Amino acid sequence: MAVMIGGDARTVRPGSGLRQTYSAALTVLATVFFMWGFVTVLNDTLIPHFKTAFQLDYGQVLLIQLVFFLAYLIMAIPSAKILERTGYKLAVVLGLLGMGVSAAGFIPAAMLESYGLFLVALFLLAGSITLLQVAANPYVAVIGPPATASSRLNLVQALNSAGTMLAPLFGGLLILGHSPAAGRAAAHLTAAQRVASVHTVELPYALIAVVLLALAALVWRVRLPDLGKETRRMASSERARHSLWRHRNLVFGVPAIALYLICEVGIGSTLINFMSMPSIGGLSHQRAADYLTLYWGGAMAGRFIGAWLLRRMRPQRLLTAVAVGALALVATVLVTSGHVAMYCLLAVGLCNSIMFPTIFTLGISGLGPLTEEGSGLLIMAIAGGGLAELQGVLADHIGLHLSYILPWACYGYVLFYALWGYRATGAVPNEQLSAS
Repeated sequence: MAVMIGGDARTVRPGSGLRQTYSAALTVLATVFFMWGFVTVLNDTLIPHFKTAFQLDYGQVLLIQLVFFLAYLIMAIPSAKILERTGYKLAVVLGLLGMGVSAAGFIPAAMLESYGLFLVALFLLAGSITLLQVAANPYVAVIGPPATASSRLNLVQALNSAGTMLAPLFGGLLILGHSPAAGRAAAHLTAAQRVASVHTVELPYALIAVVLLALAALVWRVRLPDLGKETRRMASSERARHSLWRHRNLVFGVPAIALYLICEVGIGSTLINFMSMPSIGGLSHQRAADYLTLYWGGAMAGRFIGAWLLRRMRPQRLLTAVAVGALALVATVLVTSGHVAMYCLLAVGLCNSIMFPTIFTLGISGLGPLTEEGSGLLIMAIAGGGLAELQGVLADHIGLHLSYILPWACYGYVLFYALWGYRATGAVPNEQLSAS
């Protein structure tokens, strides 16, 4: 089995040496997964913060998620082209560098007190994360045995969830905790207080930029194993004889990813405001941000548990179970109020846990040399998270509580995929997917 060591292809016999090579690569990539999860979920703190500081309604403030996830739609194909030219390692380094520079862009946006410039910085930040997603997700999925691909991706995604769990605490402490706008109605703020609130994002994002640039330097110095030729793009003449449309698991997997992201992003983005409602929890924004950690913490715990379970059961069966659980919990939220509704919505994070990585690995199963193209489409589908903007529109018209009918309907499609849509057609035999 050939791996790239310092730029040269060398043969590594199966055994502890190969396992150590893979373990080192997965450890480094887990750190990358942690950081992009951390930065992505920090948006959930920005939403209630900017809603008050810039005097926005739900539709306007959820432009944060629309712009952020629109980058996946626009940048997925260019990112796949970059990956094809640079290889996995350099693509990851470039993605981290781009994230660091984009995070630093929050400083001039705050100095100019421009919501528009914040949206530009968020778009560039998400574009850089797209490159990381395009490179890292398929790399983790195919770096080892195909039978444990879902387990492996769930394991590193658990570190992604660790970032999403800690981000609300970080944002609550350094942004909401220092903001005059936190927990106050926009109409009660003076102009000076609004300006001070906008500037509270400068320090947190400056710290994030420094960490990302340091991580880029670390990844540059680490050696990552190469993937076999079976998972790389084929020559154009050979590619013409193959079609992604033959693979039902991919065709139905793309909308499954998009609709799942509407659920994850829509719920995460509105939870602080939902828990602050007098009919639900009556919490301050800072206190609600602490509770938001339970939502993302559930996703982290679920992925660790899922990584263990997926070594003992088929991924589609576990996906079915969590989809049914999510449907039941959101239905309960819709028909109840108070702490019952609050804790049921927080518990949805546990059901979300294994959805993305499991749909992803089921979606690229059997693609063989089309793996990179298929993974690019699945990463592009993450743009569905931007459609959480629709929940903001619903909240403005029918109320935040009833707006959760949207994620409930989306979980219904995830259940469909788990029961039928995942079934592969035109699959390449599994042994051709492993590195060689």
